[in-house]
Amino acid sequence: MNFHGTEVRQQVLTLLRDGARNADVARKFNIPVGTIGYWKHADRATRGECPGHQPPPCPRCDGDLNAPAYSYLLGLYLGDGHIIQNRAMRSPSLSITCAESHPGLMDECESAMRSVFPINSVCRVRRKGCRELKLYSMHLWCLFPQHGPGRKHERPITLEPWQQEIVDAHPWEFIRGLVHSDGCRITNWTTRLVAGVTKRYEYPRYFFTNKSDDIRKHFTDTLDKVGVEWTTLARGSDPFNISVARKASVALMDAHVGPKY
Repeated sequence: MNFHGTEVRQQVLTLLRDGARNADVARKFNIPVGTIGYWKHADRATRGECPGHQPPPCPRCDGDLNAPAYSYLLGLYLGDGHIIQNRAMRSPSLSITCAESHPGLMDECESAMRSVFPINSVCRVRRKGCRELKLYSMHLWCLFPQHGPGRKHERPITLEPWQQEIVDAHPWEFIRGLVHSDGCRITNWTTRLVAGVTKRYEYPRYFFTNKSDDIRKHFTDTLDKVGVEWTTLARGSDPFNISVARKASVALMDAHVGPKY
């Protein structure tokens, strides 16, 4: 086996960078053409000229992040999303769980994921009664810094300043994502005695249920900013439910959020 010193290798690389053909350089230095090709590939990778070795751009740091789509996707992630690092895969994966009974929501989720990560593929993994919408990206840690070990309600969930700016600019998308993940629109009813006759009254209502105090506060803080009145309903001693029942506030929610579909 022949060993080639640094000086010879540098001479080879100089010729290759000037456009010389691999075969011509191999003959000139009496070095196998495969070795020349390896040196050229390694040199291009070191200088960032090899497409296969260039990391994809980050949608936030290097690209033009679709802020409305991200605000919606952030709401979905805080509700029904999680990020995992599979040992078999080099990139972490983002999964958003969507019920089979809401195909329209599933389509909106996929559209938001593709808008935020335009160069990544999105797949739907069938589960019992639901689908996981999944994508892989090395930039998930950057886009979702709330990721961490343990359940969301067992650790602090705070928004970074740049995330809060997006939520402030696109509050309804954030609210809609949270409602689409952990909320619902239902029809309540009650009875009243009018002139001796019992009458039934029905009225729409929105609920948002989440165990995380921080996530509920992000939801209610955003409701305050858009003028939606809300109350907290406790089951026993657990104040996990946020209710929107006043007529004007429900009308606002209907205009910007609507029921799942």
